Amino acid sequence: MGKAVFPRSLRGASWHAEEPSAEMSGVKVSAVASLIAVASFSSAEAQQAPLPSVNVEAPVARPKPAASRPSAEQIRARDAMRRAARQQQQQQAAAPKSSLPPDRNPFSSPASDYKGERLQASGKFPEKLLNTPKTVTVLSKEILADKNSTSLKSAVLSTAGVTLGTGEGGNAFGDRFFIRGFDARNDVFIDGVRDAGVSVRENFFTEQVEILRGPNSSFAGRGTTGGAINIVTKQATPESSFYNIDTTLGTDQTKRVVIDVNQKITPTFAARVGGLFQDAGVAGRDFVTDKRNGGFIATKWTPLDTVTLVTNYIHTEVSGRPDFGVPYYRQAGNLTPGAPFPEVGSPRNAWYGFLNRDFQRIGQDIGTFNAEVKITPDLTISDKVRVSRSVLNYIGTLPEGATNINPPSAAVIRANPQSRFQQTDVLANQLDATYKFDTGAFKHTLVAGLEVSQEKALINSYTGLTSEQQGLAFSGAGSLSGVSVFNPQFTDLPFGIPSLSQFPTNIKIDTASFYALDSVNYRDLVILNGGVRYDKYDVRVDGFGTVNGVANVPGSTAASSGMPNFNLGLTLKPVPYASFYAAYATSSNPVGAEFDGLSAQYGGISAVTNGGANQVFGPEKNTSIEIGTKWELLDGRLLVTGALFQTEKENARESFNVTSAKNATANCPYNVTTGSVPCLSAGAAYRIRGIDMQAGGKLTDKWSIFGGIVLMQSEVTKSNILPANTALFTSNVGLQLANTAHQSFSLLTKYQINDTWEIGGQAVYRSKIFGGTWLAANQGTELPSYWRFDAFAEAKLDKNWTAKLFVANIFDKLYYDAFYQSATPFTLVGPGRSASIVLSGRF
Repeated sequence: MGKAVFPRSLRGASWHAEEPSAEMSGVKVSAVASLIAVASFSSAEAQQAPLPSVNVEAPVARPKPAASRPSAEQIRARDAMRRAARQQQQQQAAAPKSSLPPDRNPFSSPASDYKGERLQASGKFPEKLLNTPKTVTVLSKEILADKNSTSLKSAVLSTAGVTLGTGEGGNAFGDRFFIRGFDARNDVFIDGVRDAGVSVRENFFTEQVEILRGPNSSFAGRGTTGGAINIVTKQATPESSFYNIDTTLGTDQTKRVVIDVNQKITPTFAARVGGLFQDAGVAGRDFVTDKRNGGFIATKWTPLDTVTLVTNYIHTEVSGRPDFGVPYYRQAGNLTPGAPFPEVGSPRNAWYGFLNRDFQRIGQDIGTFNAEVKITPDLTISDKVRVSRSVLNYIGTLPEGATNINPPSAAVIRANPQSRFQQTDVLANQLDATYKFDTGAFKHTLVAGLEVSQEKALINSYTGLTSEQQGLAFSGAGSLSGVSVFNPQFTDLPFGIPSLSQFPTNIKIDTASFYALDSVNYRDLVILNGGVRYDKYDVRVDGFGTVNGVANVPGSTAASSGMPNFNLGLTLKPVPYASFYAAYATSSNPVGAEFDGLSAQYGGISAVTNGGANQVFGPEKNTSIEIGTKWELLDGRLLVTGALFQTEKENARESFNVTSAKNATANCPYNVTTGSVPCLSAGAAYRIRGIDMQAGGKLTDKWSIFGGIVLMQSEVTKSNILPANTALFTSNVGLQLANTAHQSFSLLTKYQINDTWEIGGQAVYRSKIFGGTWLAANQGTELPSYWRFDAFAEAKLDKNWTAKLFVANIFDKLYYDAFYQSATPFTLVGPGRSASIVLSGRF
């Protein structure tokens, strides 16, 4: 009787699941308070009177708000986020299991470091190498390391189909390569931008070297008759950090240290830095030194998923005492080929320079900025800016003009100085648009671009090159006659400080280009490649020359050319692992394109010519046909290629000197007052045919190979001048091309014995090389063929450290890299046997 019981609706009011509003809360509290008061009052009266009946209404059910349901788009977005999260978790879980090193080459095949997978210019060459209708040799950094190739020259010369040329007074010494028989000294590119001017290039900043064979003007612009070389530099990667060091100690006082550090600073930004120090001699060559130092820094920033910004700066310096080789022995009359003097008994290590005069300092500073923006998933715009300066600075001594005396041990030569100070500045911009689209079953990758560049060179030479010692037969230019071939006796002569002349040459080349390339893939069965390019080329040379016996006459020469070129390629893929292709391409060589040449005789143009002969002709025209096949074998671990090719050059330029009325022409008349007239003609033609076979990759899980063989036939098909040696040849027509090894072979191989040891080696063969002026082998000189063998063994000391022992030129073979075009030329000698050990750390 005395216990009040509240209705359930009132008892549950204070903890109802729904949060009450302020207004409703006030009403409920008042009602409850009233009920309590009434109940209390009623309870007091209940003891005096009967309780009245109370009627309580049943609670009314309140409708709950309907739960919101996600839309179809929200469901799809949620599922996409869940899938991305699962994929990220799977990638993170799989990452520790990956066997790929953090500093791996992004362009090599994951299956083998010896197998190139793609080229750097992915827009211009979107397909894998298997599907690219062109012969391409790719030297990855792992191949460079196993070859122990620390310079571009040593790497390229151990590759079949490439030989070396020399410089002289009219053109520079440095990296002068011949690819498939044609001069490529100004067809070297760094990250797809022409590296104008001859230099000496290091490999410490190199990711891979790409040798594209055959005319490439639609891809690369002027030149590229025999092919082009592209150096791919090391780039920063935000994938992971790594820290590498390589230390080398070897014979010939060799000391070398290379560092390479990549730091992942944030998930979107990374920086990579590297450094080089080297102090070394050259095996088998007295007094020659090879000092190098340099550094690079690269960054990569991806502020947005659609924007990538890349920077790269490289500095290198090569210094020391240069080596311009040994003299060439020739019997009286120059009617027999002859041979370099070490072949007839002179010491191979004899050096004919002057310790107190000869030097070299060669430097490069290269800065690159590249911005890439994905406008849509299928449209990408990229803009690359290059600013560079190269300096070629040297005084060397050429052992030329050996006397024809028997016995050869009594022969003497003329120690002829060659000097150059060349500063080359390049400003270039490449703007590309890459668009991927489909037309039915045909998948297109279309690239269109604009390229603008300015190349400037200041070229000078040194004066004051005679010795301070009196009584010696020095010429005013610094040449010294009577130097013994077998025992050079003037090595330690005193010299003063040389100075640059007051009559430099200035060269400027302006180029504006447009190109469009399309690659069409039909179901991976048929792939069609095609492209066009137009180059507007302007060159101007300002300098001094001798006219009518008067020296240092100022003048200038200019030329302009418009050069359209194109390429076509068809690839058929009957099976996924094989391709058959046919390709046709063109290229052009305008006058003055050889940037280091000071006259038409050396591929340039002269500011002033004695007699005023015409130097300006239309561009040389080059065409190439290539038919080949490529196969990916052994589950994609090995790439084997083979091709037949033919390259023809038309409207080729030739040079000769009019020394009398007997060899004068209508365009180059002889005048007694004028004297010798340098004359240039156009209209010659050359042809080279051959077969090029290559292989790279793994034969087994433990056995890797990389190599090739190139067999060529060459011929001068048209010539308008007499041969250099008229006693041996009546015409240039029918002669082979000079400076070309028509048969060449190279093979690098290594085998992993167990988890600790690897062994490997390299074999290189070059056939005879014939000498001559321009491209014709018309001097009757030749270099002997040779085999050279190298070997290495590598031990993995622990998870971070390895040690590798190299022995180069195991049998100490005496061989020669190149020689000059004259009748009694100087000859460059290959290094002798050397040994070195490389200790490498990877963290």
